[in-house]
Amino acid sequence: MMTERLLTLSETCERLGIHPNTPRKWDKQGKIRVVRTVGGRRRIPESEVERLMG
Repeated sequence: MMTERLLTLSETCERLGIHPNTPRKWDKQGKIRVVRTVGGRRRIPESEVERLMG
């Protein structure tokens, strides 16, 4: 079974060219799928970033 790569906020923002607050806002608005780590940090599945890149 292959596990999808999860990106940090920094990696996500770098790929999309957006401010770090943007994915946080999108998460709160339900616009993107976010996975939380045990410590509560956000990780964005690579497929979500690819979807946003269109």
